[in-house]
Amino acid sequence: MAGFIRTVLGDIAPDQLGVTYMHEHLIIDSAIVAKDFAHIHLPSESDAVNELNYCKKAGVGAMVDCMPLGSGRDAKKLVSIANESGVHIIAVTGLHHDRYYREDDILEKSSADQLAEYFLKDINEGMEKTSALAGVIKVVTSGPKIKDRERKLFEAAAIAHSESGAPILSHCEHGTGAIEQLELFRNFNIPLNHITLSHTDKEADLGYHHEILSSGVYVEYDQSLRQANDVKAPSAQLTAAMVGAGFVNQIMMGTDGARRSLWTTLGGAPGLAYLFSGWSKRLIEAGLNEDNLQQIFVNNPAKALSFS
Repeated sequence: MAGFIRTVLGDIAPDQLGVTYMHEHLIIDSAIVAKDFAHIHLPSESDAVNELNYCKKAGVGAMVDCMPLGSGRDAKKLVSIANESGVHIIAVTGLHHDRYYREDDILEKSSADQLAEYFLKDINEGMEKTSALAGVIKVVTSGPKIKDRERKLFEAAAIAHSESGAPILSHCEHGTGAIEQLELFRNFNIPLNHITLSHTDKEADLGYHHEILSSGVYVEYDQSLRQANDVKAPSAQLTAAMVGAGFVNQIMMGTDGARRSLWTTLGGAPGLAYLFSGWSKRLIEAGLNEDNLQQIFVNNPAKALSFS
């Protein structure tokens, strides 16, 4: 059956999502992260629930947790967070950058076909010995020059997408590499309307974004928390420009709020809730209207996250 959203608590209809954050990090917990990336170490269920409570009060209904297979994801904790917060959580399979894995990790040594099997197990059977299923496949590149590991990952994602219908979300390092990713997706015959490119607003060039969006792909903009005190708010201006160019049906928002310093619960600012409670006002000031916000936060995610 197509046209459903796969959350960690089960499949739901797209119209049940509500306001959706498309690129979040609620749990990041691994030995590598704890040792080498302490600023993004997020091991606590209770901290996540408390942060999501602020978001829910602001009107947020769903989030995509974007830590994939083997990189610090914890399916059991995500299930608990979803149950306690009442916020729909969509988990991802796929792989992150190699810096989050040991060199001898079996995932690093696997072929594209073998990786696809791991991804499909997450999607169809359950993640980490739980019954919770992944609802998105994540891929990454580290810039415009595609590495062999990344090409293999895209091939694996193409296989898993073809067999499952799961949507794909990509990480564009520093916002770059989107054009090269689109070429890879086309080479592997992945329909571009099932793909979301993340972090692209880190690169503010309007021509770059026009070229990306002209392909029919979705984009996820997530610099709001980092620009909360920026008078110019370049991501808001970029969003307004792309909406004005006719691409409102392809734009979505997230926070990429992995840094502990961004969470209200952990004493940081402005908090994950700011995206919908505060940044949406900046978008209105930049020229968007309420219908545009409904499209960006509700309607587009409901389509982008649906299984084909």
